Amino acid sequence: MSRRVLVLAHTGREESLRAAWDACTQLHSSGLVPVLQKSELADIERFFGALDTPIEILNDHVSLEDVELVMVLGGDGTILRAAELVREVDVPLLGVNLGHVGFLAESERADLAQTVEWIASRQYTVEERMTIDVQVWIKGQKIWHTWALNEAAIEKANRERMLEVVTEVDERPLTSFGCDGVVMATPTGSTAYAFSSGGPVVWPEVEALVIVPISAHALFAKPLVVSPRSKLAVEIMNRTDALGVLWCDGRRSVDLPPGARVEVTRSATPVRLARTHKTPFSARLVRKFELPIHGWRGPAPRSGEVHTGPIPVIRTLSPAPLPSPRDVESPRDGEPSDPTNAK
Repeated sequence: MSRRVLVLAHTGREESLRAAWDACTQLHSSGLVPVLQKSELADIERFFGALDTPIEILNDHVSLEDVELVMVLGGDGTILRAAELVREVDVPLLGVNLGHVGFLAESERADLAQTVEWIASRQYTVEERMTIDVQVWIKGQKIWHTWALNEAAIEKANRERMLEVVTEVDERPLTSFGCDGVVMATPTGSTAYAFSSGGPVVWPEVEALVIVPISAHALFAKPLVVSPRSKLAVEIMNRTDALGVLWCDGRRSVDLPPGARVEVTRSATPVRLARTHKTPFSARLVRKFELPIHGWRGPAPRSGEVHTGPIPVIRTLSPAPLPSPRDVESPRDGEPSDPTNAK
């Protein structure tokens, strides 16, 4: 049975189209069947001419369910676009970074040939990343329903007006404040918009939700990490007529008038990311953000087990009891304090 790999690229950049051309050629040479969307194949052929490699067209020759893996060539934005395509069909994504940070990507452009070899030999694992379910309510009516892999970000619509919001956790109000917005993120999104807004970095293995105010005008408006079973909500208050806008993963948006309510819960459908090497998340942080680690010594070398003997018992001597007031009489006026020296 043929193994098919869908190649998705950032079609607005010539570098991405060149990488897609190379990926298709290398996939075919490794015995895999490259698959492209019709529009992306047209963009590649417009730049470089007709491909010599046999290509199957998604939805014409093959369905998405028949694809083993999606190779995404681009930055995190391209991976988020690919996640929209594959989330409902349980196909993993493997990102090759062509952008700047590319935190969701697994490898770099220079490793493209090696990445294809790993795919061909099935030397990759798949991990599931939590997503969130996002609903918008106005006057008791649900007007919008979507999902996000990184975050649901509420922002002010007008530069000159702050938003007045109240936050809620598990159907209990927490605090209200004026701000530029509020980010509700997953652990995956903790290194994206939430991180830029001052939120904590959450390891992907940690199941949690993060709330991060943006430029809040309040004393108690700090980033919060809550249970993944919690229900988060942010309401746009009616104290002003300031308008907001909700963005999910920076790709889908809806306007928020005063009185609008945004609810966020954990989604039952995750996004699957393929990993070709088991790099600890801390090492990914160092590499992606170029963190300084000079001077690190690491764990001390262990020559063997150290056996600890019995713990010694230290005996303490009880202090002599202090004399009672009856045993010591105060000297009278004119008398010596020591009776033995009296004459």
